[in-house]
This record gives sequence, structure tokens and C-alpha cells, in this order.
Amino acid sequence: MASRYYNPEQRSSAASCASCPYLSVCVSEGVLDSDPDELDVLVEHVGPIHAGQHIVRQGDAFDSIALVRVGTLKSVCVDREGREQTQSFHMPGDVLGLAAISEGVHPCSVIALDTVMLCRFSFPRVSEAALRMPALQNKLFRLMSRDIGRTTGLTGNRTADERLAAFLLGMADRFERLGYSRDHWQLTMSRMDIASYLRLAPETVSRLFRRFQEEGLLAVEGREVELVERDRLEAMASSAMAA
Repeated sequence: MASRYYNPEQRSSAASCASCPYLSVCVSEGVLDSDPDELDVLVEHVGPIHAGQHIVRQGDAFDSIALVRVGTLKSVCVDREGREQTQSFHMPGDVLGLAAISEGVHPCSVIALDTVMLCRFSFPRVSEAALRMPALQNKLFRLMSRDIGRTTGLTGNRTADERLAAFLLGMADRFERLGYSRDHWQLTMSRMDIASYLRLAPETVSRLFRRFQEEGLLAVEGREVELVERDRLEAMASSAMAA
């Protein structure tokens, strides 16, 4: 059973694909299907990239995809009126750049929330690999569909309570997939980032965190979160998670 506490200060010291703790995630997600020794030749290891730095900027030309090896990031789009909207959060094992494939430009900026390490792959090489491995293209489509689902499932006709509960449970599931505790972790995104992602006012998110804690659903200290009453959160989030 996963029990390790996720803390963003924890870092992987892996210097090669063979020693990377997320190699199995990388392969299972369909980004690569190769021998670890071959991956070191194909992969460009990028980082460290520090909090606040851009990985790409909105409108940049697309030429590669990247797997998050260490750290967390956010995707942020700015509309024609100059309003900024957080579209998604990215964690170890997530793939960056898929949304840019269609138009050939990045629709959002991607910004590090803490210290980040990436594995970057030339998209032309990935495309060539897809010709040899037809299943790879299907896996890329599945990843794009999953990212879209994360956003649409947390917005729309959902109450603020449902959105925050669904967000917290979604984060818990992602931590568990990485081998960490699903009930105790540290958020790297600010309340303002969470509010933007959930399409809520920042004061609403702060109020909900306080109320969830007062009702015994959560234990919160700074950015450290513990899910205390998971069953109640699941009941609250059921309609939002079902979308």
C-alpha cells in the first residue's frame, strides 16, 4: 500500500532513464516503448527549472513533447481581453505538449510551480516511432482525452463544494498512482491557482478550505493537506467526478 508522504522538496537523483523512478510510468503512458539504454540517446534531460520559470510560452512553435520527471507545473492561457486562466496542473509522469499537436503552436504557457526536471522528446522522432508502433498514436490520443476530461469534469454545472472535493480527490488519485500516500500530501499550487482552475473566486476557495477543515473533512496546515473523511468527500464529489 502506498504510504509515502509527497513533499515537493523530495527530489530524484536519477541520472539516467534506467535509474529513473518514473520509467514504468513513461513506458506505460505510451510515450516510449524502448530499452532504457536506448532512451538515454533519444531523451533530452532538461532542468533544473525553477519556480516561476516558463517551459513554453503561449504561441510558441511546437516541436517536442516532454514527460515531467520531477516537480509540478501549471498551464495558463490568456484570452483576448488579457484574462489569465489556469487550465491544468502537471505532475511527475504527466506529458506536456499534447495540446499543441493540432495547431502546431502551444495554446497555453507552462510554468514551473517548484523545481522541475523534464525528459524532452523531439515530436518528429515520436511520430516516426508511431509508424513503427501503431499503438503509440492511440495512447497519445488517450492522454489528450484524459487531460480534457480533467478540466471539463471539474467545471460546468457543478457547485463550488463539488468542484473542490473532486479536485482534492483527483489529486489524491494522482499521488497514489505515483506511489505516494493518497491521503496526505503537500500542494505546490496556490489557492489562487486552484481557484482559477476551478473557475471560482479565490475567496471562495479559501472559505471552502476553512469549512472543509471545520467539518472534519480535511486537516490543513499551510499547503499540507490530509484527507480525513474521504468517504464524505467522495459523496460530495460524485456528480462532478461522473462527468
